[in-house]
Amino acid sequence: MPNLSWLGKDKVVTYHQKVAYHFLDKKFSIGNSDNAIIHGDNLIALKSLLPRYENKIKCIYIDPPYNTGNENWIYNDNVSDARLQKWLGQVVGKEGEDLTRHDKWLCMMYPRLRLLQKLLADDGAIFISIDDNEQANLKLICNEIFGTSNFVTQFNWRRRTGANDALNNVSIDHEYILCYAKNINNFNLNGVEKNFEKYTNPDNDPRGDWVRGDLTCGKTAEQRPNLFYPITDPKTGITYQCNPNHVWRFEKNKMQELIATDKVIFPKDGKGRPAYKRHKSELRSELKPFSSIIDTQLNAAATRELREIFGKQVFDYPKTVDLIYQIIFQATDKNSIVLDSFAGSGTTAHAVINLNNADGGNRKFILIELNDYAENITAERVKRVGGEFNFYEIGAALFDDDDFINSEVPFEKICEYIYFAETGKTFVPTDEKNLMGVDDDTAYYYFGGENLSWTTLAKIKTRAKVYVIYAEACNLSEDELMKYNIHFRQIPFDVRRY
Repeated sequence: MPNLSWLGKDKVVTYHQKVAYHFLDKKFSIGNSDNAIIHGDNLIALKSLLPRYENKIKCIYIDPPYNTGNENWIYNDNVSDARLQKWLGQVVGKEGEDLTRHDKWLCMMYPRLRLLQKLLADDGAIFISIDDNEQANLKLICNEIFGTSNFVTQFNWRRRTGANDALNNVSIDHEYILCYAKNINNFNLNGVEKNFEKYTNPDNDPRGDWVRGDLTCGKTAEQRPNLFYPITDPKTGITYQCNPNHVWRFEKNKMQELIATDKVIFPKDGKGRPAYKRHKSELRSELKPFSSIIDTQLNAAATRELREIFGKQVFDYPKTVDLIYQIIFQATDKNSIVLDSFAGSGTTAHAVINLNNADGGNRKFILIELNDYAENITAERVKRVGGEFNFYEIGAALFDDDDFINSEVPFEKICEYIYFAETGKTFVPTDEKNLMGVDDDTAYYYFGGENLSWTTLAKIKTRAKVYVIYAEACNLSEDELMKYNIHFRQIPFDVRRY
């Protein structure tokens, strides 16, 4: 498989593994919901989601910067943003001074896509909006990360109707949405309802409504000699010869079966061509495939949507709710989790809310937005359209620069992380100081700053068949650990890294 190379790639291919895990600090809540809006660098935020959401996100939609060279984003062409310069200096090193804007964009996107791939459920898919500036590069790195076999399609959608001045009199009025499945064998779009207006039952056929279908298949007699034969109307005795350039759709035995069961429609006057009844009840599905050309509202409609919500223009180039609504409808069920790590004005959450209202669903959304408008535009929009959510900021890192447990992290946060890593369950504080929880008759304890000793064991109050104990070191022998069914985990080395 061809791979894309760029300056700095060797430094970012595995960088997602080195991103420090940070806790999320809840700042406020609107309503009572598991929905989340996170303000902060999406690289760090995505890593913070792994313990709870790895392999659980059904639908990911992202609208990353298109890298036109004129955008106001921190990875831009002639960028002077301190965050980027610091990041490139740390990750890429001196080479970072020579990166083109395409190199910078790829360095930015690659580790984020790696983390998104980890979060994606086995039956889920990611949808990425892009234009011609980076479409080719994006497809190549997605092939590498998600696998060429998991490429679903490249959707096209028209973003405007008016023409503009462009090179060679070509007005670019469309953009793309690349779609990759986590596992193509487990993924299907929901499809679009077929139009059944033409289905009727004028002859009261007990099999229900039907529509006339073409009895020929467009092949020639030379191509399909087994489909070239005459048929006879049993009621009139009139024989209809087969057109050698448009042979019958069915083989002779199947055709005789259709005639015998009144599925073939013969002309009443003996003129014209026979047809056949396509009964609605015989359709394998009442849905048809979702088109790769998405028919939706244009960008101008999205600007109007936001203006109606805020009373003024607050965001440049938003996507329409209708566009994201269609994607989420196609890629989710009613209880799916939807993630957008380039949240912008919050269109994805708005679409989730609208779809839940339309079909009674309970879909959850997670939005991540780096910029300062995360609260006063992204979250405010979601609140104004009736959304409930928790608003988070990026908190402290679990490990310090020396790879030890960060002393600034509260005990409850450490237990939350370790207990979930061990059990996949949510940590609930108890009256017992060092107890993280009990699951499947196994008690989990955290003794930070202590050695596992008889003095430590004397502090344990909960009875269980097995004990998993985190401590700095162990003063007990292997025989003593086995005797009391204790599994020792050394801090920080045995604390799981996501």
